[in-house]
Amino acid sequence: MSLETEKLSSWDEAQEDAPRTSEVDYEQTFHRLGEGHVVKGRIIRIAPKEVIVDIGFKSEGMIPSHEFDALESLKVGDEIEVLLEETEDDHGRIVLSKRKAEKSQGWDRVVEKVGEGDTVEGKVTRKVKGGLMMDIGVEAFLPASLAFLKGFGSLNSLLGQTIQVKIVKINPSRKNIIVSRKDLLEKEKQESKAKVLEELEIGSIRKGTVKNITDFGAFVNLGGIDGLLHITDMSWGRINHPSELVKVGDKIEVKILSFDKESLKVSLGLKQKEANPWAEVDKKYPIGSKSKGKVVNVVPYGVFVELERGIEGLVHISEISWTKRVVNPAEVFKIGDLVDVMVLNIDKDHEKISLGIKQTESNPWTGIEGRYSPGMRVKGIVRNLTEFGAFVELAEGIDGLIHVSDMSWTRKVNHPKDILKKGEAVEAVVLMVDQANHKLSLGLKQLMMDPWEEIASKLSVGALVSGTVTKVASFGAFVEIEKDVEGLLHISETELQSAPLLESAYPVGKKIQARIVKIDLPARKIALSTKGVPQE
Repeated sequence: MSLETEKLSSWDEAQEDAPRTSEVDYEQTFHRLGEGHVVKGRIIRIAPKEVIVDIGFKSEGMIPSHEFDALESLKVGDEIEVLLEETEDDHGRIVLSKRKAEKSQGWDRVVEKVGEGDTVEGKVTRKVKGGLMMDIGVEAFLPASLAFLKGFGSLNSLLGQTIQVKIVKINPSRKNIIVSRKDLLEKEKQESKAKVLEELEIGSIRKGTVKNITDFGAFVNLGGIDGLLHITDMSWGRINHPSELVKVGDKIEVKILSFDKESLKVSLGLKQKEANPWAEVDKKYPIGSKSKGKVVNVVPYGVFVELERGIEGLVHISEISWTKRVVNPAEVFKIGDLVDVMVLNIDKDHEKISLGIKQTESNPWTGIEGRYSPGMRVKGIVRNLTEFGAFVELAEGIDGLIHVSDMSWTRKVNHPKDILKKGEAVEAVVLMVDQANHKLSLGLKQLMMDPWEEIASKLSVGALVSGTVTKVASFGAFVEIEKDVEGLLHISETELQSAPLLESAYPVGKKIQARIVKIDLPARKIALSTKGVPQE
């Protein structure tokens, strides 16, 4: 019973023994109590919609019957405590409330015992806008944002439950209390984490449940604390995404790799439960040994081949073929292909293996110097044309290059297509053999005698010659003065001043007279001049 109720009770008892006062004194005494106070009253009539109570005033007070939990249990003469709401309503009656009296008394009892920050227990009674109402002796409000640890959970799941909450705000003027379940859950979580951390040992194996999966790994709940299982610690083999090995809800065993008690971070490993396959890799796959593997990745510079789960090696693009020039490995291999490889090198510290595919086949260049020697005449098929020459296939896997400079003694070859065609059978002379670098040089012009010695004996500086313009450039015109022998008429050796004038004065096919001004036999060049030379 509150202090105010005790005072009113004493006042009521005194009234029974005291002589009757005047109506004015009586009313003054009543008003002195004031609206909002709790007083004692006696039930004098019970009706379906209301209960009439005498509180010792000139008129009875009315309480709506719905404020009584068990109306049928009431009887006339029962003494109850009520709260005075109004001294007079529109009908001149006193308005009383039983529930508000209980609430007022409950409020006093609760705030005397607890304060902000204290933990109390209560029952969730109903759902309201923005949260839940609880009975902790008085009604308290549990906001949805403070009901769960993360976000908004299912408020309906808490209805009817008796739970512990923390008082976060008491408003005496409004007589309302705000509580939080989240604060206690967070505290429990931290305590649980600390307890688990005390039990953890690096290297120990623990059971956990996969809680969440990301691109970089999976979070595993160890029973009070979450640990990160990074993708690099999931398997000794190649995986592209953690979902390839685990899914949310999976029960797995993991190894504790490290943990930090201050940050509450735990690193986990799955692959560490098994022996590292790289530990004995040099014994299982010694250098020079051959194995069969599966292509697991294709990149511009080569292909990665898996020898076994967790052991991959790189076949560099240069180690794919002895004879074929592979530009794009994706045109030759696809993921899943089975290939034969040879171990070329092992780096255990960095877990790298260099592999070769061509080494599993015989090298056609082995002993090439014994089969081809400089000066030898050979026959082959033009396999490919480039700007700098033509590749001629002499045998399976053996190509020789005829450079443009070795196609003619006298003619300036701008592109091999001017002399040769792809697929054409040709004869050539071996110029150079390099077994170590797999190179073989061929010559076409070497099949005939060098005509420049004869030209040098027939022509001399100062001699007049006749010729036909074969090509015009910005710097001059080329003139054929003997079969396949050209001389250059530089623009500075003409009476002209510009290239456009040169092209109109010396069009291709025009026959002209010129004087030889220079012969460079080593460079196979003849310089001409038309200055002072009459033209027909």
